[in-house]
Amino acid sequence: MASLQHHFRAALGAALLFCAAAIAQASPEQNAALMAATHANQIEVARRLIAAGADVNAKDAIGDSPFLYAGAEGRNEILGMTLAAGADLKSTNRYGGTALIPAAHHGHVETVRILLATTIDKDHVNKLGWTALLEAVILGDGGAAHIEIVRLLVAAGANVNLADRDGVTPLAHARRRGFTAMAAALEKAGGR
Repeated sequence: MASLQHHFRAALGAALLFCAAAIAQASPEQNAALMAATHANQIEVARRLIAAGADVNAKDAIGDSPFLYAGAEGRNEILGMTLAAGADLKSTNRYGGTALIPAAHHGHVETVRILLATTIDKDHVNKLGWTALLEAVILGDGGAAHIEIVRLLVAAGANVNLADRDGVTPLAHARRRGFTAMAAALEKAGGR
């Protein structure tokens, strides 16, 4: 099975490189190819497409862009390329979240580190009324990755008392879920 997956990825990469070369002048196709390369984590293909002018902020039918998808899925090499190519840090996905919010939700520690090194809004509120900090607590599993993400967000200056729509703070959510390490980090940072 692993061999079949390897061959599939290699064939996909070759096909995407061919498409990128064939459609160098066709911006919508380049953008679609970059999105496909991001989905498949085809780093070299993404590099070539970005160098050829593919738009890292172009959104697909569901509101994802290569930048947003790379952030959400922890595709850090492609994320770095999108940032270098002018990723729009204020762009949002279909849930109204910046790249930081799903990165925190999915437990992508290194991705969160990368995004926190930019000027991305640490306290952006999505359509659910949640920030990256709230998503790390509410949708996280309480494990080491989510604990580290909470610590990183706190250290970066995320508002530890920014509550959800129901007025429940990250600390209150952490306590309700029995996440003692998260609760301790939030309390230490002045969480109420």
